[in-house]
Amino acid sequence: MKRIAFAAGLLLLAVALAGALRPDGAAAVDSDDLDTVTVTGTGVVLAVPDRAQVSAGVESRAPTARGALAANAAAMRKVLDALRARGGKDVTTQTVSLSTAFDRNGQPDGFVASNIASAETSLDGVGALIDAAVGAGANSVNGPSLSRSDAEKLYRQALERAVADAKKRAGVLAAAADRSLGAVTSISEASGVAIPFAAKESAAADSTPVVSGSQETTATVSVVY
Repeated sequence: MKRIAFAAGLLLLAVALAGALRPDGAAAVDSDDLDTVTVTGTGVVLAVPDRAQVSAGVESRAPTARGALAANAAAMRKVLDALRARGGKDVTTQTVSLSTAFDRNGQPDGFVASNIASAETSLDGVGALIDAAVGAGANSVNGPSLSRSDAEKLYRQALERAVADAKKRAGVLAAAADRSLGAVTSISEASGVAIPFAAKESAAADSTPVVSGSQETTATVSVVY
């Protein structure tokens, strides 16, 4: 019995010491961690693209590799000159390739050389730029890829709207829970995207028609109050 009483005394002493060593206000679960409101806010800005990028290329075939490359270089120079003459900006070579060509029976049949370049222009000039490239000999065209010249500014506007949206949502939650909304304790940003929206045609009557539309620039934030 004495041994049992002694063991019980040691247990009570250990519990008392543990309580004395714990900092004031500490608990198994910190109440401050539970007294928060976490919300996600989204901001959207609509804008019509004002910039377009077009890729145009030439594919040439010849019995020899040297012949394919020479023919391709001569043809591609005409395309590059046409892109620049039509107002294309930042004309840049994207890819140059050379490969073996094969006939229907899978047998080698000469060589194929390819050269692709890209150019930027205004939205109104993209149709004419495509026509100029094809007229100069381009036999492959890709695009246009539409964007805004002030994309960073639009994204910052979307971020501001996302933060405002998060604050409104947090206010609704706090009011529903009959409590006041505290200060922001943390905020994190998700990546933004630009998504095509309503269609709008932009092209001269005598050039390739290009249909554009507004783009949604979207930003998302997570805020803890």
